[in-house]
Amino acid sequence: MSEAPFTADPAADADDDVALMAAFAAGDVQAFERLYERHEASLYRFVRRLLGRSAAEQADEVFQDTWMRVLQARERYRAQGAQFRTWLFTLAHHRAIDVLRRSGRERPLPEGDGDEEPFEPSGTPWADWPRPDEAIDNLVFWRRAGARLLDCLEQLPSVQRTTFLLHHEDGIGVDEIARALDVGFETAKSRLRYAMAKLRACMGAYLDASHLRAGP
Repeated sequence: MSEAPFTADPAADADDDVALMAAFAAGDVQAFERLYERHEASLYRFVRRLLGRSAAEQADEVFQDTWMRVLQARERYRAQGAQFRTWLFTLAHHRAIDVLRRSGRERPLPEGDGDEEPFEPSGTPWADWPRPDEAIDNLVFWRRAGARLLDCLEQLPSVQRTTFLLHHEDGIGVDEIARALDVGFETAKSRLRYAMAKLRACMGAYLDASHLRAGP
C-alpha cells in the first residue's frame, strides 16, 4: 500500500486514467476505486446494451469479469496509444462475445463483413405507439422511441452493435475502435456505416414524419 494515495481531480481527462492505473499497479487501492467510480455506470450500460435483453441476466457476470481482468492486468497494462476507457470496453466486448457465442445468440457477419441481405426489422409496426393527435406528453413518446431504438440495436450483429456503441455512446473515434478490435480502419468504418443504415431502416419502419414532428 502506498503511503500517499493517488488523488485525482473529478474533472480530469483520460490521461489521468493511465496515472490511476499506474498508481494501482504500485499498490494504491484507492486509485482502483477511483477508476471504478469513473467508469462503472458507462461500462455497465455498454455491457447491457451489447448483450441485449435475451442475455441480460449475464450482464453482471460480464461486468464483474471485466473488472477482474483489469485487476489481473494492472502490472502489465500499457496505454499504447489507446485510452484506458477504450481498453476497458474492449475487454468487456470480448467477454460479452464469448457469452453470446456460448448461448448461441451471436449473429456472425456474412463473408465480406457487411455484404448482407436487405435489412428487415422484426416486430409489428406501430405497436403500443402513441399517435400524434393523442393528448399525451411528448416525454412518453420519446421514451417509447428510445425503447424502440434499443430493440433495433439488438437486431444488429454484435460487432456492428459494438462499433456503434463505442462510437456514438462513448465518443471513441473510428481509428481507435479499429485498433482496439484489431480490424482495419475501413472495416471499422464499414461496420459503423452498416449499423447506422440498419438502425435508420429499423426506426423508419416504426416512425414517420408526423411522429418525428411530435418531439420537442
